[in-house]
Amino acid sequence: MSNQSIKTPCVGLCSTVYGDLVCRGCKRFHHEVIHWNGYDDEAKRAVWLRLEQLLVQVMEAKLEIFDKDKLRQQLEQRKIRFVPQQSEYCWAYQLIARGARVINQLEAYGMVLLPEFRDWELPALRDAIDREFFLLSEAHYERYIAPGFLQDAFPAG
Repeated sequence: MSNQSIKTPCVGLCSTVYGDLVCRGCKRFHHEVIHWNGYDDEAKRAVWLRLEQLLVQVMEAKLEIFDKDKLRQQLEQRKIRFVPQQSEYCWAYQLIARGARVINQLEAYGMVLLPEFRDWELPALRDAIDREFFLLSEAHYERYIAPGFLQDAFPAG
């Protein structure tokens, strides 16, 4: 595995340049993409934590990880970058995102699909996970961030 640490959630598929309020690639909010390099460590951690929590919510509804060590070993062996401090469910996402077309048996990677998803092809599941992750990020933005922007734009008084 590359010994470079992952410094940004960016995955190189930014859609905020096209006007999206939530990036379809990394799921950060448009202002987070723009201001990332100016954020201090605490602000960056808050973004990483939100993304992790939303992704874990999606992943836990699709699969079970029964061997975290095996999953980590497979990621390292296949040189798939991941954030070691994050949940193993984020690691599983990285594996599926990079290897959906070549993985035949998830059990060899220390995980198994939940019964309602066992008939799914991994590329279709990967796309469904990504879409659900995006929708959750978008809903979070609409619920918690957009109202604050409106208050800043139109102060009471």
